[in-house]
Parts: sequence; C-alpha cells; structure tokens
Amino acid sequence: MDLQQNTKLLASQQKILTKIALGEPLHETLASICLAIESLIGDDNAKCSILKLIDNLLYSMAGPSIPDSYSHLINGIKIGPAVGSCGTAAFLGKRVLVEDIPHSPLWEEFKSIAEQYDFKACWSTPIISTKSEVLGTFAIYYSDPKVASKKNLELIDYFVHLSSIAIEKSNDALQMQKLVKDLKVTNQNLNAFIKVIPDPAIIITKEGLYLNVYAASENLLSDPIHELVGKNIKDILSESDALMVLDKINKTLETNEIHVFEYTLTIRSETLIFEGRSIKINYNNDDHVLWVIRDITSRKNRENEVKKLVYYDSLTSLPNRRLLNDRIEQCVAKVQQEDTISALLFLDIDNFKRINDSLGHAAGDQLLIQSAKRLTAVLGKVNTLARIGGDEFVILVDTIGADLQQAEQNVIQLVKKVQSIFNDKFDIGKLAFQISASIGIYLIDKEHANADNTLKFADTAMYRTKFKGGNGYSFFDPKQQTLLEIKTELESEIVRAIENDEFCAYFQPQVDVHGKVSGAEALIRWNHPSKGLVPPYQFIPLAEQFGLIQKLQNIVLHDICKLLNQLAIAPSVSPSYRIAINMSQNQFNSPTLKDELISIIDQYKVPASLIKLEITESMLSNDLPYTVQQMHELKNVGFTFSIDDFGTGYSCLSTLHAYPVDELKIDKSFIDNISNLETGLPIVETIINLAKNLNISVMAEGVETKQQFDILKEKKSDGIQGYLIAKPMSATDYINWHQRMSLH
Repeated sequence: MDLQQNTKLLASQQKILTKIALGEPLHETLASICLAIESLIGDDNAKCSILKLIDNLLYSMAGPSIPDSYSHLINGIKIGPAVGSCGTAAFLGKRVLVEDIPHSPLWEEFKSIAEQYDFKACWSTPIISTKSEVLGTFAIYYSDPKVASKKNLELIDYFVHLSSIAIEKSNDALQMQKLVKDLKVTNQNLNAFIKVIPDPAIIITKEGLYLNVYAASENLLSDPIHELVGKNIKDILSESDALMVLDKINKTLETNEIHVFEYTLTIRSETLIFEGRSIKINYNNDDHVLWVIRDITSRKNRENEVKKLVYYDSLTSLPNRRLLNDRIEQCVAKVQQEDTISALLFLDIDNFKRINDSLGHAAGDQLLIQSAKRLTAVLGKVNTLARIGGDEFVILVDTIGADLQQAEQNVIQLVKKVQSIFNDKFDIGKLAFQISASIGIYLIDKEHANADNTLKFADTAMYRTKFKGGNGYSFFDPKQQTLLEIKTELESEIVRAIENDEFCAYFQPQVDVHGKVSGAEALIRWNHPSKGLVPPYQFIPLAEQFGLIQKLQNIVLHDICKLLNQLAIAPSVSPSYRIAINMSQNQFNSPTLKDELISIIDQYKVPASLIKLEITESMLSNDLPYTVQQMHELKNVGFTFSIDDFGTGYSCLSTLHAYPVDELKIDKSFIDNISNLETGLPIVETIINLAKNLNISVMAEGVETKQQFDILKEKKSDGIQGYLIAKPMSATDYINWHQRMSLH
C-alpha cells in the first residue's frame, strides 16, 4: 500500500471512528464504511454491502452503491449451508469467496437474482463480535468474475473489524436504552404500589405494644393512627383474639419465620375478617414484629359463593360432573329399589375442535352456551342435563320405562327431540354453523345398576357412534366395551413404547427407471420387547385415534434427519435425492405443523428441500382454500409434496392443478394389474399422462416383478418403489444397501 493510499486509509479510519464515538446512526456509519472500502479498493465495479444477523435472518443495514430493489429482495433471508455468499458465510462463521457466481453451487437458488443485477462475483466475510458471535456479514460484489487478492482481503478484514465495533457499540447502546426504560417503568410501578397499597403495617413488641403504624388509609384501623401508637393489643382486640395474636408474635420471634393468621374485628359497626402476617424485624436496635393487616372479607365471601357453585358448570350453569355423579348414584339406588329402568345419554358435538381452533375459544364457548339453552328447552326440568367438560353433555332420565322394550322406544323418541335442536343453524357473530352430535345410550336396569360404570358405558356407546361417522346414536354394546378396553391397554403400551424408544423408521428405497437411487420412503416400525416387530396396521389407527400419531411421525422425522446427515458425506447421493414421510390428516390440519417440522430439521441442520411430505388423495378433498394455503406455506420453506395412493381416493381432477404437488404416487393395486392391457395398463397410462401434462413427476409403488418394471420404464414413469428393488429396512441396513448400489 503506497503512502497516498495509506494516508487515505487513515483518514477514513479516523472519520469512521469519530462517527462511532459520537454515536451516529448505525446505518450511516456502516454506509461510510462501504463507501470508504469502495474508494480504497480501486475498482469502479466494486459495490459493498453490510448485513446484520438477527435470529438467523440477515437484514440489509448499508449498501449505498447496491440497488435498493436488490437489498429489498434479500432482506430477511434465512442463513444456511447454501444461501449465496452472505447466508453461507454467516451460517459457517467463516469467509466465503464466490469468484464466479454463475458456476457456484452456493448461488443455485439465487442465480436469477444475481443475473438480474449483473453480479458475477461476491466475497463475503462474517462480522464477528468480541464474544465470537456472528453479528452479520460484509460483502463486495463485482460485475465480472473476480479472484480475491491478499491485499484486498487484508483491506476487507480491516473494515470488517470497524463494522464489528460499530455494530457492537450500537447493540450496547440499544441494550442500555432498554435497561434505562425498564428501570424507569419499574420505579414508576414501585412508587405507585407504595402509594396505593391498602394493607396497614404495625410494628409491635412481644408484649403487644404498638410502636409505629404505617397506612395509606385509616379505614381498616379501629382507631386513628396517632391514637394507636402506645396502645396494647389487649386494649383493642377481644381477649381470645388478643391471646392468639400474641401467641403468633412470640412464635415469630422464636422461629424467625413468617406466620399467617386470621381474626375478626368490628370496625365502625361492621364485622370484618382480617388476615395478619407477622415477620421478625430489627427496630430501634431491638427485635420486634412487623404485623401486616389485610382485609379479606370480600375474598371470604367469594369463597363461600364458590362453595355454593361447586356443583355447577361456570360457562353454562348446568350441573357439572360432580353433581351428575351424585345424581347417578341416587338414580341407581332408585332403580334397585323400584325395579324401574333409567337412561343415560352421553352427547358429544361433532367436529367441535375444528370450530374452536379456527374461530377461537370465545366462539366455541358461545356454541356451547347456545347448545345448553336449546337442550334445556326440549328436556325440561324433569331430567338432569349436565356438562362434564369440553363439548360433552350428559342427560340422565330417572325413569324411561317399565321394561326394556318400552325404555328403548321412549329413549329413541327422546334422542330425536335432542337431535332436533341441531336442525337450525347456530349463529356465532356474523357466521352461521350447521352442527350435529354423536349420542351414546346406556339403559340402567336392576340387573345392570352400577353407578361406577354407567358413565363409562354411555361414553363407549358414544364413541361407537363417532366411529360410524357421527350425527346419530348407538346403544351400549358389551362387546364394544371389551374392544375399547383392549384398545386402551394398547394405547398405554404405545405411550410406554414411545418413552422407551421402541419406535423407529425403516426405509424403503426409491430408484429411477435406470436403477439409480433417487430417494426413500420412511415407514414407522415398532420393535416390541416381547412381541417383536409389530405391523403398523395394528397401532397406527389407534395412535391417530388417541392423538399419538404426531409423536410417532416426529420420531420418523428425527430418524430421517439422522440418515440424511449420514448420507451427506456420500458422493453417490444425487442433488435430487429426497426422503418421503407420510402425513396424517390430523397432523396436516394442525396450525403448528410448519413450526414443528422446521424445529426438528433445524436441530440437524437438514434443508427442508430434502424432505418429501406424502399426503393421501382424500386429504385434498377437505377445505380446498386451507389445504392449498397450508401446502404453499410448507413449499415456501422448501418441502416438496407427493400424493400417496393416487387413483384410489375421491379428489377432484379439475382442482388438482391448484395444489402445489411435485409427485403423484401410483397405488400398488394398479401396479398389480398393469399387465392387463384392457383394464390395468390404461389406468396407469392415464395417471402418467396426467402427471406429465401438469409437469408433475410419477412414482410407482408396490413394484414386485421385472415385467412391471419394464412396462413402467416404457411408459416413462419417473420413479420405482417396491420389493423388486428392496424391502423396507433399518437405517443401518439401508446405508449398507445404498453404498453397495453406488458401486454398481
């Protein structure tokens, strides 16, 4: 560096350090740094940019020579292993020199942007704090391919250091401003608290003598403050209360612990309940007690009201589970004594959770209140209508008939009356909903009069209605109860198995028509300690029913990420390699799906683009706008989509183009029949042609013979999966298989 350039460098340094010292706005200081290095580097094509890292996102802070539109495009970009020069440099924490952008894999996703702004080279250096944390990146763009020289890199490092100083000082200043603001608010709150605190405080000796009194108001004191000082507690409280308080004072002095006690006192002709709190303090160089007084009269009154309402639901004012259980016991006793028949109806609103999740709990509460009012109107006061939680209502009828035949006829008539309340729509705000309910019926006769099981059996009958599709009723079936108990036992087994890491993913390879490995499908397996490998069909439906499917699919996704990281070092893995995971209906409908998926893959630093989400065709037939929105949100972060078992569902082909689908998966049932030229082959050809016309790839699953493979190859299927290639295998076996295949 010649003398003139060195002088220029020192002048720039002095100017920038002055800006930092004076606390000028950060973006102005960083802009000066950019202009200084552009001037010193001696190349008119050089354009500098400084980005700040906040929560793994890069934000443009300065780039006076960079087009604003480009800065806007990259603003808020998430860092990663292949996110241009800056995103990669911030992710790796080390310099990234891209000397030829059009041929750089790091710029694969951003080449069109670079081409638009004529950027051919970009050198990016992370800005590191004194605590070795990445604060952002410093980048220089060129309109021609450019090799970085040692001189240029030294100059960059010099200004990167100045950028680090500026950003750290700005961060410190912001933190200090926040601390000062927080302290100011705290002091204001403390002063307000001191002014309005309603509790008088009294310093009292062990003999009960009042030494001092502090109170914002004298309303809770029997005498004015100036008259209390010097009096003894025996002169103010009743004898029993005074002895109790003195006992607490002595225990406080002896144990040095806080003591809490209650007492009553008549002040200005009103009997009040007080809570006293005592703590040992040093006052005037002697041990005394600080006694704080709180009026708890209103609280005690409220507690009494709560005790009165303990048997009723706070939302609907209907009897709750506790009162219902009492009335069931009374009803059972009556059945046993009078040999009559009673009935218990368990009612659950269909799809209530969907309304609650989409519109919020306030809307759900309004729906429950309206339902309770309608039910009360048709049932009258003779029967017990209770709400036992959520969207569950129970109807108890003391006497429904003299014999079972009459009881069944009468209870069906009652059920029809109950179902009639759902004929009219429910108005919630500006929206109207048509809902239905599933009802379970248990008839209580003398032979089966058991208070402990009545509610459980009616609940079982209700779930039988749910299983049949809802919007109906079912009578209790003992066989159904036995099956439910078996399912409950298996549910407990699944929960235990999840805790003991007995579930894992198996992987079935996928290849293209040339036999090259293109990916795999991850499938859940249960390695039971005594039963061995449990087939998925035995536990997947139960896991979905009991809300455990999300945990199982999270296990699969963890195993996928582990496998991808193991395969990442293998040169045989193609850029188009993907691993597929099946999505359940419940999981896909979850509003937290995207956050949960990203949370897991971020743990392993696995790009979302390596994960293929398989959804069933039937999932596309529900709520088109929501489904499309959910898919686009996941596509935007990199996930791809495959429609599993295509051709077996009821999706509307006219709307298939609306979904951002990357792959159609031909169901095995069609592959099994592919050699039939009249019925089987035309279906497969139709699916392949449909996919090609929509620019969607095709995967054929269940391929078991060479003939099937050859036909699919001829018809230009993109992928093959099935026993002909390989059976599902553990991660270890899959890696060994993958390595063997890469050698051929």
